[in-house]
Amino acid sequence: MAEPEVRSRIAGDIDFDRDGRQAAYLRAPLSRNTSGWGIVEIPIVVIRNGTGPTVLLTGGVHGDEYEGPIALSELARTLDPAEVQGRVIVMPAVNVPAVLADTRLSPVDNRDMNRCFPGDPRGTFSEMLAHYLDAVILPMVDLSVDLHTAGHSGDSVPSTNMHHIADPALMARTLSAAEAFGAPYNVVFAGVDEGATLTSSVERRGILSLGTELGGWGRVKIEGVRIARRGVRNILRHAGVIEGTPETAQRDGSPGTRHMQVGDAACYSFAPTTGTFEPCNLVGEAVRAGAPAGYLHFVEDIDRAPLEVSYRADGILWMSAGPGRVTRGDTVAVVMHPYTG
Repeated sequence: MAEPEVRSRIAGDIDFDRDGRQAAYLRAPLSRNTSGWGIVEIPIVVIRNGTGPTVLLTGGVHGDEYEGPIALSELARTLDPAEVQGRVIVMPAVNVPAVLADTRLSPVDNRDMNRCFPGDPRGTFSEMLAHYLDAVILPMVDLSVDLHTAGHSGDSVPSTNMHHIADPALMARTLSAAEAFGAPYNVVFAGVDEGATLTSSVERRGILSLGTELGGWGRVKIEGVRIARRGVRNILRHAGVIEGTPETAQRDGSPGTRHMQVGDAACYSFAPTTGTFEPCNLVGEAVRAGAPAGYLHFVEDIDRAPLEVSYRADGILWMSAGPGRVTRGDTVAVVMHPYTG
């Protein structure tokens, strides 16, 4: 006999079918030494009016990525329900414990929430929260944008990103949505570990999904915030949720987004051992296979010479290692090249 479906342990007072603006907190249970019946409050704003698609906008899945939460908090405060045709669900700080701790991993369970999907309502805090998004929120959604940066682990060229999608029609719609968002680049990529991400959960349901990488190195990138602010409103325009035409002109004078790809393992360079990494290029620069991506220094060993780490593909540097200190197996560079379909 099959086990009955387990419902989410996360509760809230939002009526997702009610018109108007609702601002509230989801209540995620967290029993701890000082509060046996404690909760974590997760902010959520739902704006609904008339008929139209549902757009989900999320930030703060990783707590050390700042541009998305800033842009989404502003949108949640200022979007007028009278402007909306459809429904906008805004969660600017999904992983609140990590946001407050300024960490990628949740300090509650030491898990990367974006490697926990589709989640488990009976699992750890991160798994429970991933399950709520997958099982409760996503069935309502037509388009999802999950805002990220490279956090403390690296820097990135401001970009949207997506996976290659087997459905040609959905692939075309996703490329079109990326163009509407209006970041300088859109990267179609194959990651090292993508099967348990929010993006993958969205795609498994046949929903249009975009991610972003808008900066990093543990700081707020001014240009990343600007692109995020413009991009989320552009997406709402593109979906027909608010009126207007997306603004896609770039600072360098180009008219729109440039589609790129990270197609295989050769685009990645990894640290072969532990050391202090000195990068040779800034993100956005053109690089060549065989050229040095950087040097590993062994400052604790006075007579040991630096070790060169090379690029394995031609292209433009999409991401570069952020912390000076890296460990064997850490990604130190990711190269993108023009999208070929």
